Formats: sequence, C-alpha cells, structure tokens
Amino acid sequence: MLTIIKKEFKSYFYSPVGYVFIGVFLMMFSLFFWLSVFSAQSTNFEYIFFSGAQILTFIISLITMRTFSEERKNGTEQLILTAPISITRVVIAKFIAATLVIIVTELCTFMYFAILSFFGNPHIITALVSMLGFTLLAMSYISFGLFTSSLTEHQMLGGVISTSFFILLWILPAINNVFTQFSLIDVFSKFPTGQIDIADTITLITFTVCSLILTIIIMQRRKCAR
Repeated sequence: MLTIIKKEFKSYFYSPVGYVFIGVFLMMFSLFFWLSVFSAQSTNFEYIFFSGAQILTFIISLITMRTFSEERKNGTEQLILTAPISITRVVIAKFIAATLVIIVTELCTFMYFAILSFFGNPHIITALVSMLGFTLLAMSYISFGLFTSSLTEHQMLGGVISTSFFILLWILPAINNVFTQFSLIDVFSKFPTGQIDIADTITLITFTVCSLILTIIIMQRRKCAR
C-alpha cells in the first residue's frame, strides 16, 4: 500500500494539479490573511482557517475529481481491479495521498503564523487545534470526493457533484436551523475557537469513514462485474 501512496502523492506534483491547488489556496488564504490582520488589525491566526474552510469547499475537487475517474477514462482502472492488492487498500492509499497534499498545504500556512508572531503573540495551541479541525474537514471532503469520482469517468462531473453537495450542506442551516448538524463547516466552526468538541470530531470522522466505505463498495462491485 505504501507504494501506491507514494505513486499517488507524486502524481499530484508530476502534473500541475498539486501546484495549482496549493497555489490557489494560498492565494485566497493570503487575501483573507490581509483582510484579517492588516485591515481588521487582528493577530488571531486561527480564525483565518474558517475562511480557509470556505476556500476548501470550492477547490477540494481539484485533487479528488481525478482519483478514480481518470483511471477509468485512461483504461488503467483494469490494473487496479486485477491487482493482487485489495480494493480497500487502493481506496485508502488514494485517500492518504490526497490528505498528504492537504497537510503540505497546511504546513505552508505556517509562514503566516511567523508573520503574525512578528506583529503580535498568536496562540500556538489554538492555532494547532484549528489546523487539526481543518485536516478533519479536509478528510471529510476528500473521502466524499473519492466517492463521486468512483461514480463516473468524467472528472468535471465528479468535481461538480462533490462541490455542489458541499455547498448545499453549507447553506442548509440558512434554510432551517435543524440542518445545522449536517453542515460540515458548522461542525468545524468550534475548532478555530480552540475547542476540540468530541461530538464534532466524531461527526467528521464518521462522515469520512462512511464515504470511504461507499467508495470501496462501488469499486468492489465494478471488480466483481468484470
């Protein structure tokens, strides 16, 4: 499985995908950083991650829409389905590789923390809790993106489905407060305050696991249908 993780992770940077994702995220993150720090005169690094979560909602599909749909379109899916390694390991390996791209992106944001440290005294523990929540949110997004990618050979279609789904979850609380528990961004919102809420953490992890299981089921059925 480690071999697949390395292959998938490197593939993000052998193509423009990884660079475009990180570049777009940091560009938008920089804008919110400027608005928060220089315009609002705030040194709370953690709150910028709430804006980062909103950015992620729109661009996460850049790294998930190609995971399985590209394999199917290029005809290399047969190699996955006939390989001696289990479908479960393949799905988890792709998931881990995409998550590593997110972690690399998060590490890049430490330069903003360094800038804030020059102007003020940002709270490192709260910042780390925010990054933990951001990682859990990203894992939820990635797992569902893998699921939609496994449904179609058209990358853009998979990306549109997953992004539309995340936006729908985001705006549901505005329709009725009863839907607040279904909004992943709302679930994430306590982390930037420095709180690790057990219920919210379990919600994000459960969503991730369920999406991965659905992906494994879809791919396993394709394997059995051969």
